[in-house]
Amino acid sequence: MSKTSGVLTRRHALAAIGLGVAGLRAAPAWAKATLGDDGLYQMDWYLESFLDLSEDLAGATAKGKRFAVMWGLKGCPACKRMHESYMTDPKMETYIRDNFEILHLNHIGSREVTDFDGRKRGEKSFGESYGIRFTPTIQFFPETTSGLAVKTGQAREVARMPGLLEPVEFLAMFRYVRQKGYETAPFPEWLKKQA
Repeated sequence: MSKTSGVLTRRHALAAIGLGVAGLRAAPAWAKATLGDDGLYQMDWYLESFLDLSEDLAGATAKGKRFAVMWGLKGCPACKRMHESYMTDPKMETYIRDNFEILHLNHIGSREVTDFDGRKRGEKSFGESYGIRFTPTIQFFPETTSGLAVKTGQAREVARMPGLLEPVEFLAMFRYVRQKGYETAPFPEWLKKQA
């Protein structure tokens, strides 16, 4: 406010807005995990999808991101830990949100998913076809759908996180996929080279 008029001038308002925008960029992300009606934890930035994997992968690539499917289950303690600790850590949340489109599926769910070959199955059956045995599991896919229709199950993935890794390794797995480390080495070898 101007000291003389007691009124906020346009210049002051623009300056305040500019400072606010600068502050938003500098501020860490403050993500919050919410528990959905299905018992799965969600982040407000997870992909809202028609559950057509080819479309989801193409959409992620068009945004300059990688596509991943995360499997959760109601009552899963590791899923809770991942969402309440890992996904709300500003460093992890920002990196994953900025570089990945995450589709969260229910290990025992019944929503219909269209696979890369056009086949439609419920979440549970779809997960079984990929050998998903426990939660959380995160499947990472290539940047394009080229050749995926003729492959089956896990052969379509470029990497998989089977279970909850410790925080450093958890974030490293996302970096591994983003940097295409899978093209040169399996994750454990790549991780050793990063140390």
